[in-house]
Amino acid sequence: MSEKPTTNNNTAFVSHPLIKENTVEARLYQQVLAVRALEKGNTLIVAPTGLGKTAIALLVAAERLKRFPDGKVLFLAPTKPLVDQHYSTFSSLLKNVPVVAVSGSIPPDKREKLYKEHRVIIATPQTVENDLLTGKLSLEDVVLLVVDEAHRAVGNYPYVFIAKEYMKQSKNPLILAITASPGGDPDRIREVIENLYIKNVEIKTPYDPDVRPYVHKILIEWKVVELPEAHKKIIKLLKDAIRDRLRTLKEYGIVESTSPDNFSRKELLNLQKQIAEILKERNVETYWKGLSLVAEIVKIDHALELAESQGTKQFVEYIERLRLKQSSSADKSVVEDERVKSAYRIASELLKEGYIHEKVKELTRILSKYIKDDKKAIVFVQFRDTASVITDVLSKVPGLKPVRFVGQATRTGEKGMTQKEQKKVIEDFRKGKYNVLVSTSVAEEGLDIPAVDLVVFYEPVPSEIRFIQRRGRTGRFSTGRVVVLISKGTRDEAYYWSAKIKERRMIETLNQLKKFFGMEVYGQRSIIEYVEEEKKPEYIVEIIADQRERGSDVFRLLISDKEVSLKTMQLDVGDYIVSDRIAIERKSYSDFINSIIDGRLFTQAQKLVEVFPRPILVIEKTSESIPRNVHPNAVRGAIASLAADYGIPVIITEGPYETYELIKIMARREQLNRKRLPRVRGEKRLLSLPEMQRFIVESLPGVGPKLARELLKRFKTVEHVFIADERELAKVEGIGEKRAKEIRKVLTAEYK
Repeated sequence: MSEKPTTNNNTAFVSHPLIKENTVEARLYQQVLAVRALEKGNTLIVAPTGLGKTAIALLVAAERLKRFPDGKVLFLAPTKPLVDQHYSTFSSLLKNVPVVAVSGSIPPDKREKLYKEHRVIIATPQTVENDLLTGKLSLEDVVLLVVDEAHRAVGNYPYVFIAKEYMKQSKNPLILAITASPGGDPDRIREVIENLYIKNVEIKTPYDPDVRPYVHKILIEWKVVELPEAHKKIIKLLKDAIRDRLRTLKEYGIVESTSPDNFSRKELLNLQKQIAEILKERNVETYWKGLSLVAEIVKIDHALELAESQGTKQFVEYIERLRLKQSSSADKSVVEDERVKSAYRIASELLKEGYIHEKVKELTRILSKYIKDDKKAIVFVQFRDTASVITDVLSKVPGLKPVRFVGQATRTGEKGMTQKEQKKVIEDFRKGKYNVLVSTSVAEEGLDIPAVDLVVFYEPVPSEIRFIQRRGRTGRFSTGRVVVLISKGTRDEAYYWSAKIKERRMIETLNQLKKFFGMEVYGQRSIIEYVEEEKKPEYIVEIIADQRERGSDVFRLLISDKEVSLKTMQLDVGDYIVSDRIAIERKSYSDFINSIIDGRLFTQAQKLVEVFPRPILVIEKTSESIPRNVHPNAVRGAIASLAADYGIPVIITEGPYETYELIKIMARREQLNRKRLPRVRGEKRLLSLPEMQRFIVESLPGVGPKLARELLKRFKTVEHVFIADERELAKVEGIGEKRAKEIRKVLTAEYK
């Protein structure tokens, strides 16, 4: 592969006998990656959307076809639209090479003939798998297998079977796997690498010097919207309906928590499977009831998700579909639940009043402000009915030309789009007939959708792969912008943290892989062995958390961190224990204010210092409103008292993530540097002599840590404090005549 510059703008193009002249831009990093794939064997290339992974595959394919005149290239893509897209690219850029697109829509006998007549075959994996099983396709002469969206090569996905057969059948095998993101789980990355027989991993990030000229900055903004009280009432009613069922499940011994926030959809579905497996072995009446209750919770949880993050219209329509269907006892139980009925009535009234979700209003404001002239935007949504609602609302806004873009399958109440319709929409969007594409996940992966100026997530997605794919739709030719809409106090916030954590973990894992493969040590140990080692953190810290913290963002961050072993139990004092001497009490700012007002703060402080030598209070800033007006001096005074009178440091953090990082750092420092492991202290710790002296004096009426110190400073011993008369006691600053009288009364009154 060489470069050939044009004369008009000095842009260099690839010069290759099998690639049409002046068609493929000669980007150095693409050529380097292609050469490495050709030289180092089966290769996984990880690069962000927009860096031209298909162009790299084209370069490798052209060179393999040149080296093996009788060889073929098999290019796998997960969907028919992607197959058509890659077919268009390869057929227009390759010179004198017959290219064909193959999918299940072509009869099997015709497919067999196409395989023999063409040198480049672009196909869906399901079709190839079927034709391998029936003997209609041989991989013997395939000299390159390209696996697009390679992160799918896990479990029973057809990629796994095809790669295995390819390595067995091919006379000259070479696999090129490409993806924007392999995921953040080292186990998943290991599985992808193992299933595709990868020997070499090449990673490109937007920060690499050779890539920077081709990428642009992406600005990400998280927009939090506050739901009105009526909307919050709907959410509360649905959570109460779930909580009531969880209480029954807890009585049956099936679950431990009754909080709806502690169960994700995945966990609920897994719970269903576990109960079903138990029932196969033994017939237990409570488990049959439990299975039905979990089925009800799953349905109510879906209704809750619609109400929280989608809209009241979607929630109402879902309940109405359940009413019409009632195909199971769970359907009937849900629609007859009084709380669900009340939530449905409130939502219906809101709809009559013309209410739409606050996120739709915010979305309208953002698009109206940003979409000017020839600018375009993609709005990603989770559900098709939400896509319809948003498209309908935006179509009435001057200057906005929205279009709905969904997958092919037709589902209840929502008609799918044919491939022909999808192509037409994309082309119209490209030409400017539409300037806002309202799309489900179908636009996330691979499709040749024009780059846009703005990407809006109607709701956060907990998957780091989907987050990266969505984000990659902007910032290709100039600075891009991403806005993520979040309903305050809902699962949207949890999904936000989940995606952030997973992406951070993925970047760390990829950086480790990049560092390893940057060394010239190929062959010294296998990649499988390497990933097995890397998935084990260098040091795992132990942290004990109070079980009442389970619903907090800090808890979620800690439990998802593979460098943390988190244990939960009922703690008498503190929220997190990081060593035998440090316990951390965590309070949101509003809770801190309330604890000053109701007096809890200093009671908790006293208990902390009695049990732990080095307690710490963390005050976490949040966006929640302060419940009552409190003078700033009262807050400052409380913090001063905690530090001076109780010896408790007060640390203020910017939010849950900073609190999580602080707890982890403290645990690492205590356990790694000082060898102090966390220990639950159920009893008061042994006190030093001065502490015991203060403790005794503090038992006097109206005497706290500060006054105890003042009394001991003046009278020197506990005995002298106890024998001092009222006049002497009253002279101590802070005691006064009234308190002195009460102290003497306690010390001199006869015990009865």
